[in-house]
Amino acid sequence: MIEKIFKPEKISKENFAKYGDLISTNNVKPIDINSGYAKRFDDLANINTLKDQGKTIVSIFSALKRNFPMKIDMMEKHPLGSQAFIPMKETTFLAFVAPQNNKPEIEKIESFIISPGIGINYKPGIWHFPLISTENMNFLVVDRQGPGNNLVIENLEKEKIILEY
Repeated sequence: MIEKIFKPEKISKENFAKYGDLISTNNVKPIDINSGYAKRFDDLANINTLKDQGKTIVSIFSALKRNFPMKIDMMEKHPLGSQAFIPMKETTFLAFVAPQNNKPEIEKIESFIISPGIGINYKPGIWHFPLISTENMNFLVVDRQGPGNNLVIENLEKEKIILEY
């Protein structure tokens, strides 16, 4: 049995790049629209959902607050499409991820603190624990719907993997 405790680090574009995109207006030059009453920030994430006749859908996930420390008993991946999480209010949430592989490699797992005003977009095939919210709230989710097996779950109940925050 593997025993491991993970403490998340603050997310950045650089340390999250192998897992996906940060969705943020930071350091993005906007386009003025609507006669100057709005600014448009384009191309913030690589939404990738078309494999095997998939289509892009927008959903709302109503997440419950997680309690810490928490046991990580599984990880999942979506091999056919990306998955984006955008908080619908200013909040902090967490990501628990491992690189693409047949199974999540425990020694390569990383965890991140996602600051208010930022969303994330997982690349297809990235192992992750489901949404880790620090409060009861809604998230806008952009992901794939369509034929094919786009959900693979790896059971980690026999391991002692703990996320502290």
